[in-house]
Amino acid sequence: MTVKPGIGHNNGPSLDGQAGWRRHCWSKARKELIGNRVPVEIVRSRIRRARALGLSYPQYASILMGSGRDIVGFLFTVGGLQLRLQRLLEMPEPVQEKLASLAPCTLLGFAPEGEVPADFEAELQQVSGLPIRTQAPQPGEAANWSEARDAVRKALAPLPGRSIVLIGSRDCEESWASAARVAKFLHTDAYFGQREA
Repeated sequence: MTVKPGIGHNNGPSLDGQAGWRRHCWSKARKELIGNRVPVEIVRSRIRRARALGLSYPQYASILMGSGRDIVGFLFTVGGLQLRLQRLLEMPEPVQEKLASLAPCTLLGFAPEGEVPADFEAELQQVSGLPIRTQAPQPGEAANWSEARDAVRKALAPLPGRSIVLIGSRDCEESWASAARVAKFLHTDAYFGQREA
C-alpha cells in the first residue's frame, strides 16, 4: 500500500536510502549495454532531427543534453521573428522561408506589448502564411522575474516549457527564458543563420 504524501510535502525525490543504489545499477546497466559512446544510429537520427528543426547539430545536442527532452516547439519574441512594426506588419523573406521549411512542430509568438494577442495572431498568420499561435502579450523590458516567467508560461500553455526553445533578440529575453525554465534561449541571428551560436 502506497502512502500519499501529507500537507507540506514538496514531492521531492525519495529519501528511502535506496535511490542511490538504483541509480548506480541503472548507470552500470546502461554502460554495459551501449558503452561510453552514443551509437552512430542515434547520432544520425539526432542530426536529421536537428536539420528538421532548423538547428545546427551542436545547438540541438546542447538543448537535448541540457533539458533531457526533445524540442516540441519554438516561442518567438517580436524581435526574434525580426518583425517590422510599421503601418503593415512585415516579416523578412528568409525568416518566412526557414519557418515554412521546419518539420511539424508548434510555432508560438508573443504579441507586442499593448496589443490584443488574438488580433496580432490573425495579422501574423496572414503576413507569414504560417500557423503561429499567439496567446499572450510580450512582457515589458522592465518586467521582473515573476512577471516574465508568468508571461512566458501563459504563451506556452499547455506545452511543457522544457521542450520549447525561446528565440529572441535582447538580453532581457534571455532572462525570460531562464525565469520560465524553457529548454534554451537562442538569439534570432544564431537561429536564422546570420551569426554563429
